[in-house]
Amino acid sequence: KNKLLKEQYSDVFGSLPESEAGQQEVLELILEHLLQYFPNYYQQQDDRIVNKVTKQIWNLRDFTKNSLDLAGRLVQEDLCLMQRKDSEYILTAGSVCFPARWRLPEKLGRPLMQIHDPVPGYAQKLEQPVNKFFDRLKPEFPGYRLNWGIVDSPELSLTQPHGCAAFGEDITAENAGEKLWLRVERQTLRRLPKSGSILFTIRTYVYALKSVVRDRQIASQLAAVIQQIPQEMQIYKNILPIKSPLLTYLQQLTAF
Repeated sequence: KNKLLKEQYSDVFGSLPESEAGQQEVLELILEHLLQYFPNYYQQQDDRIVNKVTKQIWNLRDFTKNSLDLAGRLVQEDLCLMQRKDSEYILTAGSVCFPARWRLPEKLGRPLMQIHDPVPGYAQKLEQPVNKFFDRLKPEFPGYRLNWGIVDSPELSLTQPHGCAAFGEDITAENAGEKLWLRVERQTLRRLPKSGSILFTIRTYVYALKSVVRDRQIASQLAAVIQQIPQEMQIYKNILPIKSPLLTYLQQLTAF
């Protein structure tokens, strides 16, 4: 995060003026949590926040306009702030260092429908349920979900778009275990009690595929799931270009 925030700041952080109250609320909640549950790691000295492990020090006065920037520096998660405007939820601020096939500047200021426009079937099947979930979300009942994909790089920051035709050209059944990774996102949603904004967090985990499928049952289950994914979703998730060698690799593992 430090490297990306230093070298590509406008790519990984962005905010709109109307998000300041929500940003400040996120920072206050995260600081309260960290100072209470991780006092060996974090300390507050007047306006200074200290990470005692990394020896980093931040001054709260440096982040008065972009509190979400500091909040994102304190935790592993990427943070997105959604605010209701008219009948839609708009992405008004984000600290997103580790996107999976998207870029924050292209999504900032857009409603959920436009943000998810590349997702197959979103408008037909998911737009109304997602909007209703957002409307019903209460501060005392946060929600979470898991999202997964198979990628050809262990890098946390992936800005290559979905459906890239050149993806996985060098993947074979012989090297799939070495060159592919299972990428999992633990996503949470919470309505902020003061501002009413919704905080969306993304914690990314990457596992070498070969380590995940050492268990034959998991290899078999993964192969079955991949075969059931509709073709348009295979294209979106960049699975279609590697489907054949990936399935051959998985089936070889389950044959022994």
